[in-house]
Amino acid sequence: MKSDFDSFHGTILKNSSFAGLTLTETAYAPNLSLPGHSHQSSYFCFVLQGGFTETYGKRSRDCSSSTLIFHPAGETHADCFHVASRCFNLEINARWLNRIEQCKAALTEPADFRGGLPAQLSRKLYKEFQNQDELSSLIVEGLTLEILGETARQSAKSSNKHSPRWLVQTRELLRDRFQENLSLAEVARSVGVHETHLSREFRRHYGGTVGEYIRRLRVEYACRRLASSAASLAEIALAAGFFDQSHFARTFKSHTGMTPNEYRKVLRSR
Repeated sequence: MKSDFDSFHGTILKNSSFAGLTLTETAYAPNLSLPGHSHQSSYFCFVLQGGFTETYGKRSRDCSSSTLIFHPAGETHADCFHVASRCFNLEINARWLNRIEQCKAALTEPADFRGGLPAQLSRKLYKEFQNQDELSSLIVEGLTLEILGETARQSAKSSNKHSPRWLVQTRELLRDRFQENLSLAEVARSVGVHETHLSREFRRHYGGTVGEYIRRLRVEYACRRLASSAASLAEIALAAGFFDQSHFARTFKSHTGMTPNEYRKVLRSR
């Protein structure tokens, strides 16, 4: 099978082939934007570290750590990396999809899976990729079949279930006003639903709470300011909506694995 690994655009850290499958680990610099592109083969992308926003067709999705994304062959998508990120890619082809006929029918559209069994299986596959021995080909093949089966099952369950308009409006509101001290009740009133319903549906559709989403938006904003300005950490913390610099530093490190100062030093050393 011809590999598309050169079209992953990031830095190729490692790639291997097993039983007609190609596995590739890639790294991406913060603030990197990839224009619309496609791949000849269908593939899964598992986010190991960092996060990015991906646009495909008229839709977009936020891809954070432990998200597994399925890209059908020929799908056009564009990516914007907010922080330094690493991804693990599993390329498959029609022959593999044909091994489980139900998968071929279910995995024809872009899909993403946040946590749960798909993430667990992807981590196992990545571990095998990192520590290869004489049995790795057999294990990789088995794990790939499990990933195909589980993601096909979940795709079938969620078929034709898209985010309601009010939920899309919620996310747009949060993107516009993440620097403000918003309450859940205020957000719910703005889109015309009860806050309990908002909280439940937001988590179900986007894999996290409203508060977690706002934190991520604030960190992404801070990453951009650290990369593009000489503003002090206190100024960036205030502009991003954090209570104080200490709170900013703790939250930033929990999301990126680095303090704001360390992040800025890494950028300046490039």
